[in-house]
Amino acid sequence: MNKIIVMGALAAASMQAAQAVDFKAGDWTVGVGGIVNAYYTTVSCSGDAVGGLALGGAALGCGGQDNRTTIGNGLLPNGLVASAASTQGGYDIKALVGIYNATATDSAIGQNSVVDVRQAFFTFGNAEMGTIKLGRDYGIFGANAILSDMTLLGAGAPVQATQRGRVTLGHIGAGYTYLGNYGQMVYSSPKSATGISVDVGLMSPVADTPILSAPAYMSGTGPQVQGQLSYAQDGFKGWVGAKTQKFKAVAAGGADLTMRGVEIGASYTAGGFGVLVNAQSGKGLGILSDADQGATRSKNYLAQATLKASDKLKLGLSYGISQNDDNTAASGGLKSNANLTAGAYYSLNSAITLVAELGQTRSKGFAGSSTRMNGASLGGIIFF
Repeated sequence: MNKIIVMGALAAASMQAAQAVDFKAGDWTVGVGGIVNAYYTTVSCSGDAVGGLALGGAALGCGGQDNRTTIGNGLLPNGLVASAASTQGGYDIKALVGIYNATATDSAIGQNSVVDVRQAFFTFGNAEMGTIKLGRDYGIFGANAILSDMTLLGAGAPVQATQRGRVTLGHIGAGYTYLGNYGQMVYSSPKSATGISVDVGLMSPVADTPILSAPAYMSGTGPQVQGQLSYAQDGFKGWVGAKTQKFKAVAAGGADLTMRGVEIGASYTAGGFGVLVNAQSGKGLGILSDADQGATRSKNYLAQATLKASDKLKLGLSYGISQNDDNTAASGGLKSNANLTAGAYYSLNSAITLVAELGQTRSKGFAGSSTRMNGASLGGIIFF
């Protein structure tokens, strides 16, 4: 491969390709690449106490303080990605392993040795049959939203409670639910002459991972199912997707949950101008991860516009909101999280992008309370 797209870092067409080191080994082409990034983020929180996963509140947004500063990762972690590709017996074969790590911790002497192996998979297929993927990778549902999010190269909502030891959130929880990492078997059809393609996957079922309470559900006996129908032609891309999984209640006699979600979105690029809209709706989608708010019904909306002001500079404005329809106990009284981010992204060269962002994250409760986090991010990211 002349270049490897760092899927482990959520790099897609909207991002730069990593300048991987490639070498031949028999029938195989082996590549090694990755990313490193760091952002100075400063935040200030004010307003009322809002329950649940209120990203604009002092507890999460400012890490338990009124004001806070961190120098850590943006929405992407640091990553080292190794890949291999070959054509054998009429099949194109690829394998990828991605290992990721965080920049910031709360200790100057503690070992920063926690790694996150988000991806370890292989694919095989050809132009006639499509592609089959086996292993661990990102989910299908929500992939287009986060891969096209301009804050993928930056920080978006600079939530301090997650940036130390992990990453910021971009529009996760304030525009879309995180796409997740699953053991999976996925079939991707060849792209037709009309621009239509289909992705269908069986995901290893997961338990809920609530942040502020004890787990309420374990994985069910069947797999999680995700699927997406896409159309792409002449700068336009549209998609519809869905996912579902059955969860079993941890408590004896408790009610089980069937998570169901649907998604629709589109993007269009013409010259230096680009727009994106995406909407998600369902039961059990959670704020940050599957069923982290139990059976709460919710909706997510994301809208974005970008303009390439010069060959090196891109400007953008994005707004996302995640709304709970039900005031359930699992929601903690949270009604919505919303984030507005304005960003400037400057390509210093083919490897380094420098980023400056300003934004505000607002959280509202069903009881009428509200809180906000004002934030700024400045830093950069390198693809190698």
